[in-house]
Amino acid sequence: MTKKKMTISDFQTYKEEGRKFTYVTAYDYTMASIVDESECEVILVGDSLAMVMLGYKSTVGVTMEDMIHHIKPVVKGAPNTFIAGDMPFGSYNVSAEQAIANASRMLMETNCDCIKLEGGVDLAPTIARMVKAGIPVMGHIGLTPQTSTSLGGFRVQGGTPESARKLIEDAKAIEAAGAFSIVVECVPSVVAKELTQALRIPVLGIGAGPDVDCQVLVTQDLLGMYGDFKPKFVKQFAQIRKAMVDGLNLFHEETLNGSFPSPEYSFNKAVDIPKLY
Repeated sequence: MTKKKMTISDFQTYKEEGRKFTYVTAYDYTMASIVDESECEVILVGDSLAMVMLGYKSTVGVTMEDMIHHIKPVVKGAPNTFIAGDMPFGSYNVSAEQAIANASRMLMETNCDCIKLEGGVDLAPTIARMVKAGIPVMGHIGLTPQTSTSLGGFRVQGGTPESARKLIEDAKAIEAAGAFSIVVECVPSVVAKELTQALRIPVLGIGAGPDVDCQVLVTQDLLGMYGDFKPKFVKQFAQIRKAMVDGLNLFHEETLNGSFPSPEYSFNKAVDIPKLY
C-alpha cells in the first residue's frame, strides 16, 4: 500500500466529494507506526492518554508537557498520516493569547499537523484569533471529556430540541471562526446527520451515527485492548488484549517447562572455556 498523507485542504475536498475517512488514536511510536501501515487517514494524540496511558480517572490531569511528550514520537512513527494534537484542559481557556501561545508551542515542538480543542459558541472568538495567527484548528463539541462533569457525566448530548439546537449553533460558530473540521461526540444519529448537512466543513463523529463525514474511535477500544469498559458506540474489530494475554501466558509456560529458549533461540557457538575454578 502506498499511503498519501492528507492535508488540511483534503478535509474540505473529502467533504465536497462525499468521501468517507477514518480517525483513530495513538500515543506512542509503536502504535503510530502500526496506524501508519494501515489505511486510516488521521491520528489524534488525544488527552484520552490520561486514562489509556497514564491510568488517570479523567482527562483533566493531563498537562501540556504530557501532550508534547506523547505527540513527538507519534509524529516520528506516522510520517504518512495526518496528526492532530489535543490541547489539554486549562491550556486555552483563560484567553486567546494563552491559547495561541500554547497551540504555537505544541505545533513548533512536535510538528503535528493541527491542534484540537473543545468548546462551542463561547470559544469561537478564541478560535478566530488562533486561525488568524496561522494555527489550524479542529473543533470538538457534544460530549466534551474535559467538561463532562458539568455536562452530567458520560451521557448522550443533544437529546432534546433545545440541546440539539445549541449543538448546531456551536458547530456553526466554530465553522464561522475558521475551524477546518469538527469532532462531534456522543450525540443522536439524527442530530449528527443534521449537523453534517448544515456545515461546509467535515464532521468527524464518535458515537454520532453513520451519516457523518468521518468515523472516529479510540484505537485501544476498537482493537479490544481494554478490559471491562466498552462504550455503546464502540465496535471491537479485533481482540488484541486476549491475544496479548495468551502470548504472555505461553511465554510463562514455556519458560517454566524449559521448552524456551530452545536451540533455535539460543547462541550455539562452541566455546572452549578455560577452567577458572
